[in-house]
Amino acid sequence: MIVPIILESANVNMTRKGRPLSVGEPAGEVARLRNWEAAKAFLEVARAGSFRAAAQKLHLSVNTLRRQIDDFEQDTHTTLFTRHADGVRLTAEAEQLVAAAQRMEIAAIDILRHQAPDPGMRGEVRLSVTEGLGAFWVTPRLVEFQQGHPDLLLDIQCSMRAADVMRLESDMGIQITRPTVNELRVVKLGRLHTMAFASRAYLARYGRPKDMAALAGHRLVLQVAEQPDILAYERVFPGIAQVGFVSIRTNTSSAHFWAVLNGAGLGVLPTYAALWKDVEPVDINLRFAYDISLVFHPDLAKIPRMRLVIDWLVEAFSPKRYPWFGDDFIHPQDLPDDVGGISLAAL
Repeated sequence: MIVPIILESANVNMTRKGRPLSVGEPAGEVARLRNWEAAKAFLEVARAGSFRAAAQKLHLSVNTLRRQIDDFEQDTHTTLFTRHADGVRLTAEAEQLVAAAQRMEIAAIDILRHQAPDPGMRGEVRLSVTEGLGAFWVTPRLVEFQQGHPDLLLDIQCSMRAADVMRLESDMGIQITRPTVNELRVVKLGRLHTMAFASRAYLARYGRPKDMAALAGHRLVLQVAEQPDILAYERVFPGIAQVGFVSIRTNTSSAHFWAVLNGAGLGVLPTYAALWKDVEPVDINLRFAYDISLVFHPDLAKIPRMRLVIDWLVEAFSPKRYPWFGDDFIHPQDLPDDVGGISLAAL
């Protein structure tokens, strides 16, 4: 069986016929494992519980993923999964392989992480960020930053799902949900304050509600996403059907913003949405706040280009410069006329 050999492969004291293995000398059974991708595919299916969900995570077709699983089953001489109506389940033999595959994953990540860094400010930096902050705050400011560092390639991944920084889906991530992996460094950038907004055209047509009770006859624009769940509808409006009250429901911040801006209804937006003069805050009891965290592995901060981007992001969300990212809620009507000599309209 290959299974014991794989488990021992993480042990420094591997032996062959009673003598230590020399560096670079592959164990015959281990050499038969075709590549890390097959083990990675196995681990993703085990985590997701279905081929389709794992294929989406790995950006593979289901057929390609099945072939990789078939390869891994042949390499390990093990049936890995049983098929069920709701997905797949690990066999008892496969459960013994999960820990070994996880160690392979950690080792592969360590190899990538400890590559010799580029001593200059040249190279690629991959940043994952929530779609709203990425589209409306980070990217417009990164343009000027990149012009000052033309040899940097900035790969911005805007998504409502938090990227797995530990597994190198991105070099660093700006998240609303706080990660739970202890090995990662978490830096609080600021606090995202949100409240109800509506377009001027909408308020002219439907009037300005004074409180939650006055929402009868109004329309709501709803955003539903993994991070953040800006408006937990069932908690705020228990027992009220969405049909007839919610006009548009979206899964991205940009679509949500444009729906509000074009008069589809009231929606919950960050307080800095007041920078766009065609939307106005509405003072009803719809306020939420979320910490904005920058997440990265501590080793990355030793690489000059990574450190440069980290420092820039800390400054880009500085509550001292941009008070709407401070811990305390500031009503949009009380925002300063300019920030560091730059008018809000210019921002």
